[in-house]
Amino acid sequence: MLATLELSTVWFLAGLLALAVLAAGGLAIRRILLGRHGGIVECGLRPGPDQRWRLGLAAYEPAELRWYDAFGVLLRPREIFARRSLSVIARRAPLDWEAARLGAGMIVVECSTGAEAGPVELAMSEGALTGFLAWLEAAPRGPRA
Repeated sequence: MLATLELSTVWFLAGLLALAVLAAGGLAIRRILLGRHGGIVECGLRPGPDQRWRLGLAAYEPAELRWYDAFGVLLRPREIFARRSLSVIARRAPLDWEAARLGAGMIVVECSTGAEAGPVELAMSEGALTGFLAWLEAAPRGPRA
């Protein structure tokens, strides 16, 4: 009886370990697929001041910024921001509670999206912010939406 219980416990733990490995592998493969065109960075998103931070990935496309949930399974973006209507309003260091959620070394950038919903906040590392600002500056000339 005790041997059967121990064997069942071992199989249960082995199954949990296999599920954890499969989940981690799935997230890694998803990240590779999302980044196959390059220009993907870790980026937190807060759609409004009264909403919570969501962790994710931002992908730079020629005409838009695509934001994906970090732990999602879909290969389609959760949010899409048009490059021509995106502009930086302000930047700041995260508050203590934000730093605990976002991680160390992140910078919060408030951006206007040209939408009626109002500005959104993005959180990214200093290096990612430099790339983001360069991507915005390199946008083709023309009227902003």
